[in-house]
Amino acid sequence: MDYSIEDITQRTGFSKHTLRYYEKAGLLDPIDRNSSGHRRYTEQDITRLTFLSKLRTTGMGIQDMRLYIELARQGESTQMERQRMLERHHQQVLDQIAELQDALKAIEYKIQLYRKTQN
Repeated sequence: MDYSIEDITQRTGFSKHTLRYYEKAGLLDPIDRNSSGHRRYTEQDITRLTFLSKLRTTGMGIQDMRLYIELARQGESTQMERQRMLERHHQQVLDQIAELQDALKAIEYKIQLYRKTQN
């Protein structure tokens, strides 16, 4: 089964511009086209886009995403390198969450101060 670019924008939340950019940036394998030249995406493309969206949401840069995809294309021989890459990113996300939790506590403290002065 294949999907049009409109289908993919609805299923993934990516804009058409982003999809074209990801293809041009090498984050997607070359996208097949139908007889009229329109892009046709596969389930595999959707799976990759879903994972890329998680990496992007958690702050991974395009260059690192590209490196990860290039390593994945090389196959099993790069599995450990990809794992280490994801473990480093995982730690960065955990650090960011801790930093955000600390900032949230400061905001909550300030809100409590304001509430006390209103009573």
